[in-house]
Amino acid sequence: MNTIINKKTQFRQLGLIDYKEAWDEQERIFANTVQLKIANRNKSDLDRLPTPNYLLFCSHPHVYTLGKSGKPENLLLDESGLRAKQAKYYKINRGGDITYHGPGQLVGYPILDLDNFFTDIHKYLRFLEEAVILTLWEYEITAGRIEGLTGVWLDHIEQKEPRKICALGVKSSRWVTMHGFAFNINVDLDYFGNIIPCGIDDKAVTSMNKELGYTLDEAEVAEKVKQHIGKLFEMEFI
Repeated sequence: MNTIINKKTQFRQLGLIDYKEAWDEQERIFANTVQLKIANRNKSDLDRLPTPNYLLFCSHPHVYTLGKSGKPENLLLDESGLRAKQAKYYKINRGGDITYHGPGQLVGYPILDLDNFFTDIHKYLRFLEEAVILTLWEYEITAGRIEGLTGVWLDHIEQKEPRKICALGVKSSRWVTMHGFAFNINVDLDYFGNIIPCGIDDKAVTSMNKELGYTLDEAEVAEKVKQHIGKLFEMEFI
């Protein structure tokens, strides 16, 4: 079957949005894209429609999410503790363990048909990490990867005090992706004290604000991340 390559990507800034509302929107776009791919299989080359791509940026009110392979005990709060922190808790269908989302954190949800780019989940994850690494470099923060762990880390080489600044967790089906990354910009790091982040109990979590000692312009940082993603994936934003 011939595939129509479409690198046009609809960018949407959702602002501060409830996690479940954003999840439902992801699921809607994801399902529509998968259904279109299935429908295209039974059409002639001339009748097939290009599959869309989306990049959603947002932040969430305080919430903890547990991936399908995660351990519930990595959340260190009970229901009353969640209420006291004004936080919600969801078990979701991405990979990975538990993580936290909150104000001051850039959350990115690429809903892409990787048939439009490349069919390689490992490369996909590395490109998302690279966009954050390149953004941090613009603020004179050196970051990178730690072998065997996803996400973006500081002190990733000597690992005397390794600390995660961006977490990743994705789902894909028929090469269509959802979920994505959470990049700590001005986030309240105290909320990470209520979980074992990503099930890793021997490494710290950090933010740009903590590393630089001042509050960042979140829109400026988000725009840099968007531009790096666009260049790496050779996207055309619409």
